[in-house]
Amino acid sequence: QALAPAVSPVVVAEHKMAVIVPRSFRLLDELEKGQKGDAMSGVSWGLSIPDDITLSSWNGTIFGPHGTTFENRIYSVLVHCGPQYPDQVPEVKFGTRINMNCVDTKGQVKPTWGIMGHWQRQFTVENILEQLRREMTSSANRKLPQPAEGVTYS
Repeated sequence: QALAPAVSPVVVAEHKMAVIVPRSFRLLDELEKGQKGDAMSGVSWGLSIPDDITLSSWNGTIFGPHGTTFENRIYSVLVHCGPQYPDQVPEVKFGTRINMNCVDTKGQVKPTWGIMGHWQRQFTVENILEQLRREMTSSANRKLPQPAEGVTYS
C-alpha cells in the first residue's frame, strides 16, 4: 500500500476566514445589550415596536452631559436599521429638537458626520448614541443655545 505523501507545514498556507454574523443575529445581540444596559454611559436603546420581527426601528435615549447646555435634558433619537445594516449606516434622527452642528433643521443626523461618515460594519446603535453624546460636549456644541425643553420635530 502506498502511503499518502507527508505535507510539509511550510507548504500548508494558513487561511484566515472572517465570520460574517447575519443581520438578525447582530441586531438581536444589540437588543439584548440594550435591554441589559444600565445607562451609565448616558445612553440607552431598544426597539420602538417590541414585536418588530425585522428589528428595523429603534428608539435611543441620550441623557444630556453635565456642564453643557444639554444638561438635565433627555433626548429621543430614532434609528432605522435598513435591510443592509450593519454593512450600511442606519438613518438617525432626533425626535427631540436639538441644536448641534451635526444635526440638520429636520433633526436628521448628517450622513457625513463622524461615525456616520466613516461607517464600519462593527459599529453599533450604541456607538452612534455614545458618539452623539460625546459630540454634545465638543467645543462646537457644548454652549449652543437649545430649543425649549420638550419640543419635538414634526
